[in-house]
Amino acid sequence: MTTVQMGRAMERLLPLGAPADGAWVAEPAVREALAEAARTVRGTVPARPRFGLVSAAAEAPFPVPPGGLPPGELGITLEFAAFAGGPAAAGRPLPELAGRLRTALLGAAESVFGLVVARVDLRVTELLDTPPDPVSPTPPPGRTSPPAPEDPAALAALAVPGVAALTDVFGAPLRRADGHLRVELAVTAGRRALDVARAARTAVTAAAPEATTVTVVVSELR
Repeated sequence: MTTVQMGRAMERLLPLGAPADGAWVAEPAVREALAEAARTVRGTVPARPRFGLVSAAAEAPFPVPPGGLPPGELGITLEFAAFAGGPAAAGRPLPELAGRLRTALLGAAESVFGLVVARVDLRVTELLDTPPDPVSPTPPPGRTSPPAPEDPAALAALAVPGVAALTDVFGAPLRRADGHLRVELAVTAGRRALDVARAARTAVTAAAPEATTVTVVVSELR
């Protein structure tokens, strides 16, 4: 495992969808996508969003992977500087800016990932005298994928539309332990992560009938 992989493996996994979906997504992937969505709101300079569990589900039908939060509803916290009011065209009232940020965050959480978000907390840290300069998104670093295991379950996952590759950020691409099978994968950008994870879990379950449970970890978008 490389130094970059070790750092990413220490990040948390956020529950994806409902408890019955048996899916998790890497926090860095969510943070990058939601930060990009927040940057589209003119007149604001958002910091990196943070995530926490608001309420855990009553039951967890699948084992939670290492570093994962239990299934449940998430909360998003975002601090931002704002250029509010003033004669410039970009100046808008703070409540309007906050509303636009909240809409952008919730929209990305749902349309890009399928996260269940119960609360968005926004905090203004600074009022700016001049409109902020637009920030260009940072291109994602080049990534490589490990060789796909010669395993029917791995091949079944790779055949699912929207699965870009199997990955090994949080462990082996395919991990079996005590009857449980966990598959780790990257999702093609533009595909909703939850939909792909559901389809992959269905395909892997059919290809590995000996597994008592199957879960999916989405490590990144590509």
